[in-house]
Order: sequence, then structure tokens, then C-alpha cells
Amino acid sequence: MELASVQELVRHPAVVQLLGLTGLLLVCAVAFVVTRRYLVAGFERLTLRSSTSWDDVLHEQEVFRRLSGLVPAVIAWYGVKLLPQVGPTVELVVGRVAFASIVLVVARSLMALLSSANEIYARVPENANRPIKGYVQVVKIVVSIVAAVLVLATLLDRSPLIFLSGLGAMTAVILLIFRDTILSLVASVQITGNDMVRVGDWIEMPQFGADGDVIDVALHTVKVQNWDKTITTIPTHRLISDSFKNWRFMSLSGGRRIKRALFVDIRTVRFLRDEEIERFGEMALLRDYVREKLQQIREHNAASEPPPDRNAEARRLTNLGTFRAYIERYLRADPRIHDGMTLIVRQLPPGPTGVPIELYCFTRTTVWNEYEGVQSDLFDHFLAIAPEFGLQVFQSPSGTDVARLREGGMGSES
Repeated sequence: MELASVQELVRHPAVVQLLGLTGLLLVCAVAFVVTRRYLVAGFERLTLRSSTSWDDVLHEQEVFRRLSGLVPAVIAWYGVKLLPQVGPTVELVVGRVAFASIVLVVARSLMALLSSANEIYARVPENANRPIKGYVQVVKIVVSIVAAVLVLATLLDRSPLIFLSGLGAMTAVILLIFRDTILSLVASVQITGNDMVRVGDWIEMPQFGADGDVIDVALHTVKVQNWDKTITTIPTHRLISDSFKNWRFMSLSGGRRIKRALFVDIRTVRFLRDEEIERFGEMALLRDYVREKLQQIREHNAASEPPPDRNAEARRLTNLGTFRAYIERYLRADPRIHDGMTLIVRQLPPGPTGVPIELYCFTRTTVWNEYEGVQSDLFDHFLAIAPEFGLQVFQSPSGTDVARLREGGMGSES
């Protein structure tokens, strides 16, 4: 009685369909496990043993693992047609789901392949200045949209053109949703075409708090690693709409600018005495300067009618002018200063902090720590030698100065 009941139950169409679908599901699962564990694992071992690097990138991006999902989807798509007593409705539903799965697997595999292509392209040194990551991301977006349309069209049994026409009617909404993507795409084209930013460039963008090296240029964002090791993310399109400073061209020029001033106390500016003129005339850096200046002064004073009074109208050498000449000649003699670029030592308008003597020159090195070392060495020397010219560098009064003044006042009273 029980055996007959079982046989009668097995002959029932619904039970046959359920058993067939269960068997198909088991076959798909076994095929997926076998493909992933043996076939894909074999490909991955071959890629790791090969001497080329591009197949290693395919392994890192899991292209083969994603493609392994095709096997069960294809088996389900074709296998459902071979099942006995499967109604057209079940066959249609399983077939649509299987085809949608195929589309998703192909789309995911294609995006992994695109990522691999970008990685392989970026590893070539010649391509470091022309990144394609933004374009790859645009293609990924297109692939995702096409895959989504095909999946919906398959599951709902509608033509993809219906969805595409619907997208056309929703253009305004699409533009609003993908506004940043469209702006970033245009910006990426301009950035790449005009060679504005590369990975490794040092850029400054104060409005975003960015000051450091560019570590990634993508479709939507540019990542900057600041000098304090924090990361600033900048929307790509803001590099077009806003201003920023790129230090790459400074590095390519071979020289880095020094633009800094010494502030001389205006009360210490005076004419040189005869013994000072004689002493400076014996210095190697100032020998020619003193001789030429004295000749010019003699000729000027001799040509004046009536002859100028020495203490009032006569033209004479000053300690500030001689100090400025010394700085310029010292810079020109320093091998660390670039002699093929601008070198100026100029006097700026006096102000509350004294008379600024500005150094404008370029170092031969663009390495940050070396540049700072050169700049510090130069100003150490100029600050130390200024008293030799009878000059004092201006410094605002400190608490110690006030205390000394009070002590001097109290001492005079006592």
C-alpha cells in the first residue's frame, strides 16, 4: 500500500517538476563547486607560475572567479528545457532568471576585466602621466546601466527599447542624479588633455585644506595625501572650476625659489667710515664693488657744481648698500644657488618693522629638506654677519627688553 502510494505520488506532475528542478539545482551547485575549486584554481596556479605580470593582475581582480558563475547559469538555462513534464511557465521563469544571471555575471566579469586593464596600463612607466582610470569608470557605469536594462527587460519580458525610451523621457531626472558624474567626466577629459594633474604631483588647494601629493585621480574624486599624512578628497570637477597650485613644474624646472626678507633696523643705517671702506675693500666678495663704487662717487662728486659738502650733499657709501651688495655676491658665489635663474637682492619700502632687504633667487635642488637646509644656511650667515656692517636686524621688543629698560631706569634713579 505504501509503495503504491509512493509510485502514484511520483507520477504526479508537480512532484516530477519539483524533483527535476531540485536535481537541476544540485547539478548547477556541483558544477559551480567543481569549476571554482578545480578549473579556476588551475588557471590561478598557472598565472602565478608564469613570467608575465598581466595575468597576475587578472588573478588579483578575480576575473576568473567571476566568470565561473557562468557555468551554473548556462546549465540552468539549457537544462530546464530538458526536464520532463516541465510546464511552459516554469521553463519561462527559470530561463529568464538564468539569462538574467548570465547578464549579471558577464557584467561583473567585464568590470573586473576593465579594472585589470587599468591596472596593467598604470604599471607601464610611460603611462604614469596619462591615467585612464576616469574613462574606465565611465565605461563601468555604461556597462552597469546596460546590464540593469537587460536584466529588467528579461525578467519583465519587455523590450529593452521600452526602458531606453523611458530613460529618454527621464533625461532631466538623470541629469540631476548624474550631475556630478557628467561634470567629473568633462573635468577628467580636460585634466588629462591639458596635463593639469598627475599622480605624484604636489598640489595646494587651501579651500579644501589640501597640501600634499596626489595619490589617486579617479572619475569623481582626486585624493591628496597631505604632509601630515591625512587624506583630502577633492571632487574632480572642482579642479576645473576652482584654482589650485601645482608644484610639479617647479620640480621640472630644476630650481626652487627663495623669497624672504631681512628686516634691518632703520636707526642703524649710516654712511661708512674710512676705515670700514678700507676693510671692506680688502674682502674678496666686495673688492670690485668698493673699487667701482668709489670711482663712481668720485666722478659724481667732481662733476657737481658747486662741489658738494662732504657731510651734507656728498655722495658716499652706506653700510646698508654695501651689505646688500655683499649678499648678492655671496649668493652668486654659492654653488647651491642656480645661476641660470633670477637672482635679485632688493630693498623694499621701509615700514614699522624696519627696512626689508629681500632675497629673490632659486636653489639648484627642489628636494624639500635640502631646499630648507640651503635657505637656513644662507640666512644664518646673513643674520650673523649683519653686525659687521654696523647693522642690526629688527626685532620687536620682548619681555626681556622691557625688564632691562626698567632695571636701567631704576638704576639711574638710585
